[in-house]
Amino acid sequence: MRSGQVTIKDIAKELGISASTVSRALKDHPDISAKTKEAVNELAKKWHYKPNAVALSLRHSKSNVIGVIIPEIVHHFFSSVISGIEKIAHEAGYNVMMFQSNESYEREMANVQALLSSRVDGVLVSMSKETSDFSHFKELRNNGIPVVFFDRVCNELSSDNVIVDDFAGAFTAVEHLINTGCKRIAHLSAPQHMLLGQNRQKGYRQALLKHKLPIDDELIIKCDSFEEALEKTPDLLRLPQPPDAIFAVNELTAAGALSVVKKAGFKVPEEISIIGFTDGVVSRTSDPALTTLEQHGYEVGLRASELLVGRIKEGDMDYEPVTKVVKTNLIVRGSTKN
Repeated sequence: MRSGQVTIKDIAKELGISASTVSRALKDHPDISAKTKEAVNELAKKWHYKPNAVALSLRHSKSNVIGVIIPEIVHHFFSSVISGIEKIAHEAGYNVMMFQSNESYEREMANVQALLSSRVDGVLVSMSKETSDFSHFKELRNNGIPVVFFDRVCNELSSDNVIVDDFAGAFTAVEHLINTGCKRIAHLSAPQHMLLGQNRQKGYRQALLKHKLPIDDELIIKCDSFEEALEKTPDLLRLPQPPDAIFAVNELTAAGALSVVKKAGFKVPEEISIIGFTDGVVSRTSDPALTTLEQHGYEVGLRASELLVGRIKEGDMDYEPVTKVVKTNLIVRGSTKN
């Protein structure tokens, strides 16, 4: 039995025929006899022959690879998105090449260059927090590679987007807090250069305005990670009038706030209610379990990859971009009052 990558030339040499005959036999060409086809296919199977993907991509100007750039894979939302992407990609005959930016603009640019070098057929992107220059994404488009943004999108580029209804989700979360008797609701927010951060804060503000509650800028702080929540939540609790509820921009931030609030001696939810965004393992296993908004990451992944595969098959970069919106739903648990 041979070891290493088996080539058409190896099979040809073993059978005493030309490489072109082997190639045509593998493709079931009518000019090749049934006996030769049988011999070639039996040996190919025995030696575990696999076509050279790089050679095929060069021949057909396609790699059958989709690139994906995400900020961090540890988040439940992004891991759910990946599952949806891989389902559609597999069904359509594409492999998935995955990159993490780790919330770094420099890393994200390096990811894009690697995808360009790999001749991917299309790219799915959720941008890093640091990204404010989008020339690397324009380079993908200029090279004829369609790009679909998901969750964290770029308004400065004419590209397809798949987003969560962040405004409506935030509004629902804050209105739930208000309906359960909360009046001083803090918001741990994402950076406001991100559309996601803007829309979640707009939803927060609109819910307060609807119910005629004051908007106190002291209660709105940039804080969108577990570590930042541990650092900044104590400042909220030290205010002369501490909040009676916290709406966090994601589940890890909510979990960090919950930890601080409990250690400070406050009862959750009797004295301070807490609500987050994303229904992951953290939300379900916290004590008490976190009330949250389900973002349906799997559906986001399905829609984004369906859109990208469609663009690749069309083969035309001159298209009218579309934005698809995935609705959220509130999941009530023990961190908010009934």
